[in-house]
Amino acid sequence: MIGERPFVLCLTGSLGMGKSRTASFFAEAGVPVHDSDAAVHALYEGEAVPLIESAFPGATADGKVDRAKLAAMVLGDAAAIAKLEAIVHPLVAKVRDKFLAEAQARGAPVVVLDVPLLFETGGDRGCDAVVVVSAPAQMQRQRAFERPGMTEGKFAALVAKQMPDAEKRRRADFIVDSSQSLEHARAQVRDILQAVAKMRGRAGDS
Repeated sequence: MIGERPFVLCLTGSLGMGKSRTASFFAEAGVPVHDSDAAVHALYEGEAVPLIESAFPGATADGKVDRAKLAAMVLGDAAAIAKLEAIVHPLVAKVRDKFLAEAQARGAPVVVLDVPLLFETGGDRGCDAVVVVSAPAQMQRQRAFERPGMTEGKFAALVAKQMPDAEKRRRADFIVDSSQSLEHARAQVRDILQAVAKMRGRAGDS
């Protein structure tokens, strides 16, 4: 027998806010986590390769998508980006749906979908609640520049693609403040899961 549909908690946050670390705290608490970035990486080494090579000749090498070459081909070209998204988004959706079906079959009460550009792509429409990971702008910048290959230009371009943090916070059901200790963030995750358990209980009563 297939279990009840899990409560879908979507996790997002701008560059350098600590979203990946927060996702690991949900996983630690036993919640199945779907990482949409990891799904894209896997597709770029598998199912998406022939489709992308056909649409963007020369964007693959050794049976994988060459992310640097592909990025150079689509950068600043809205039509090329739309063409790429038309290939990748349905494949990512298929992977996500499989994850949700498996979680439901296992009877997982809650799942987390880790989606970097959740609001920007309208992905929040498929969520029961949204968690936004946030930290002050100076801390965000400092963390971003700890990443290999980060430059002023790259940082500016990535931030420009993302909805402002204040707007994300305004739209969130829950906010994880990642500016303090890891234990502080972990405790906030525990509090969110307790709140979600109550929300699920109310949904079950209605």
